[in-house]
Amino acid sequence: MQISSLTSGRVFACLIALAIGVAAPAHAFDPDSGVSEKSGPRVLFKFGFSAYKRGKKDDAVEAYRHAADQGHRGARWALANMYADGDGVVEDDYEAFKIYDQITRQGVEPGSQDTGFFVNALVSLAGYYRRGIPNSPVRADLAQARELYFHAASVFGIPEAQFQLGRMILLGEGGKSDLRQGKKWLNRARKAGHPGASALLGDTIFQEGHTVRGLAYMTVALERAPTSDREWIRSIQEQAFSVAGEADRRTAMALAENMLTKGSN
Repeated sequence: MQISSLTSGRVFACLIALAIGVAAPAHAFDPDSGVSEKSGPRVLFKFGFSAYKRGKKDDAVEAYRHAADQGHRGARWALANMYADGDGVVEDDYEAFKIYDQITRQGVEPGSQDTGFFVNALVSLAGYYRRGIPNSPVRADLAQARELYFHAASVFGIPEAQFQLGRMILLGEGGKSDLRQGKKWLNRARKAGHPGASALLGDTIFQEGHTVRGLAYMTVALERAPTSDREWIRSIQEQAFSVAGEADRRTAMALAENMLTKGSN
């Protein structure tokens, strides 16, 4: 799953914590715990979260499955993530895809506490459509991926979706290429603090001749990027710096330092 290294572990824990409201008490998944497959979906979900936090992932999977069978969206989402990451289960992208698809087909009420699960499933599903899943019925479908990213980006304002959408539009993936629209979506994600969007927008405007601001955006992106994204960001930033003039480099570094110091975008 590609959520631009959005520290998926923290996203996983935070969304579940928000959904259950409080941390669940620690129990073993046994007859003495007071929890069984016949328990209500919310009880099973809270129990699964507690088991997961304690490292009892087999118990978490069992609890999530029973809750998911009763239609609990959060349990479905947690289970899909575990399949996508091979976390406590054998990695199975197609199984994850099917569960994410179930979640998105359910829809979501505006303002619902399930919104986070729904949107995360949208973005994850878009990533699968963009790449396809080997040895499964899921083939790459760039138009579908672009549509899903657009929904998450426009309706819910998700920076990762805005970044992916902007990149697809710039590259002409899943539809026509549109420089202005691509930059618009990248800039929205950049303003929300997305390092990848800042880097790609910086590179794009650098190529257009906006040397100082382009270099500054890439420099800020490199400073803020998670480890998994630094290699590609460093590559384009160093390439740009190598062809820029000394005066532009100095001005860009000063601008980037100002952005970083003030926390501005």
